[in-house]
Amino acid sequence: MRKIVVLDGYTENPGDLSWDVLKAYGELAIYDRTPEHLTAERMKDAEIVLTNKTVISGKDMEENPALKFISVLATGYNVVDLAAARKRGITVSNVPAYGTESVAQFTMALLLELCHHVGAHSDSVHQGRWTSCQDFCYWEYPLVELAGKTLGIIGFGRIGRSVARMASAFGMRVLVCAAHEIPEHDLSEQIQSAELEKIYRESDVLTLHCPLTAENQGMICRETIRQMKTGAFLINTARGGLLQEADVAEALREGKLGGAALDVVSKEPIERENPLLQAPNTILTPHIAWAPKEARQRLMEVTAENIRAFLEGKPVHVV
Repeated sequence: MRKIVVLDGYTENPGDLSWDVLKAYGELAIYDRTPEHLTAERMKDAEIVLTNKTVISGKDMEENPALKFISVLATGYNVVDLAAARKRGITVSNVPAYGTESVAQFTMALLLELCHHVGAHSDSVHQGRWTSCQDFCYWEYPLVELAGKTLGIIGFGRIGRSVARMASAFGMRVLVCAAHEIPEHDLSEQIQSAELEKIYRESDVLTLHCPLTAENQGMICRETIRQMKTGAFLINTARGGLLQEADVAEALREGKLGGAALDVVSKEPIERENPLLQAPNTILTPHIAWAPKEARQRLMEVTAENIRAFLEGKPVHVV
């Protein structure tokens, strides 16, 4: 029976899902996490390997000649040495689009938290602030209404389009920019295509939904922040490397940015020295926009389909 190895299954399935859908295709070995020095060893004799964030290098492939297929338990696939895989005839697939609605919903949750600080106000009530208040209400942060505000979206794939639709329902004007031409049917009077400079200049909220590339690495930096409205909000559920984090922290300290809500950082888990940890008006969450159970179940099902299609000689979602 063919051997299938999952190198780091815990984040996909911490216990609330079942791996049974994959067991039909071979003998399944599942590791919660795999340190770098054990990667090649744990891949031994496997024809199929699944990874989320565990790096699979060319050397790992070289030491495992039985390997024929790598399925990434994510959309991003930079953890696999694609050049080495192609050289050895190893097919690599990913899982696109499984988390579209989850990430878009989380983006709006971050935006609403920036606007209302619901968590902080709830904490203050539990700490006795309302009990001792002389008035029937209080607020400890400025409260922001979204209707009539402008949302700038950089990256207009599936997630960007879903965020635009949700923001429109809140009465926001939406400006979008993408590396590809945007079809007319994705635009409307409320959702408009715009040049990047216009998005920086006119957005009350800027949210990032583009892949990280060599060209846009660190695109949100001192120079681009300078073009933005004073007090604008910044949201990032895409990739941490899109920000020059020290520049963003500086803009938050100086009040150029009114707030930031970030689900991703340049190095994860976040390091103690990351300047964003000390920046004011900053919401940081631990890369969980993708993680609702419904989204992870879709990821599991598409991964099973990736394996089935490969074994039938018609691989899908090949990168």
